Amino acid sequence: MIQSLFDLSGKVALVTGGGHGIGMAIAKVLADAGAKVCVNGTSAEKLEKSKAEFAEAGIDVLTVAFDVSDELAVDEGISRIEQELGPVDILVNNAGIIKRVPILEMAVSDFKQVIDIDLVGPLVVSKRVAPGMIAKRAGKIINICSLMSIYGRTSVSAYAAAKGGLKLLTANMACEWAKYNVQINGIGPGYIATDQTAPIREGGHPFNDLVMARTPAARWGTPGDVGYAALFLSSKASDFVNGHLLFVDGGITANFGYVAGENQ
Repeated sequence: MIQSLFDLSGKVALVTGGGHGIGMAIAKVLADAGAKVCVNGTSAEKLEKSKAEFAEAGIDVLTVAFDVSDELAVDEGISRIEQELGPVDILVNNAGIIKRVPILEMAVSDFKQVIDIDLVGPLVVSKRVAPGMIAKRAGKIINICSLMSIYGRTSVSAYAAAKGGLKLLTANMACEWAKYNVQINGIGPGYIATDQTAPIREGGHPFNDLVMARTPAARWGTPGDVGYAALFLSSKASDFVNGHLLFVDGGITANFGYVAGENQ
């Protein structure tokens, strides 16, 4: 009975930005649970490379390139998914970008680009798949948020504004669609060990020291940590969880002023 709650056999899952890092880990976990998976990105060439990496893990994925902030491209891309795999049952809005620029130096056009991809994108894709979920009275939408959904940091104003907005968009989607048995939740990853973070995870790097000191679990998270949280939110086990932001962060959001090794 417990295992059947997490069985995604017959479900169609779309993971935007699923060709690498956290998105790829989520896609692999959902596929391992039985889902038919499509991963999205903006580069067809990069998606072909990621398809080969999935194949090495024994996973056959559909890859579809489109810009999540472009309504026409989203409609065309999801129409293809529906034709080849079926209607989307599970949507993971993972695609995103970040520009690390101080506010006074940031071009407004760059700020808008981050907002378009990180906040408007999840709205556009969700609006395309939600009517089908509402019609069949079943569906899961997972918005990949951030620690920056609730905290500020220097030089990431656009990203934090987008992720803060995504947290509240998640809540508002739940307010409107929960009555149709559609669950919309967010995941807030902490500091995750990916290829992108490898340069700052080396011993002695100041940021690595900061993460290790301030995270109560005293380690970086793995992409799989986020993937397993996504499995829970994609499964029947989460059917009464709605509008929630689940932090997968080793306790860092629970912490204020903690330093590893103190008071032990």
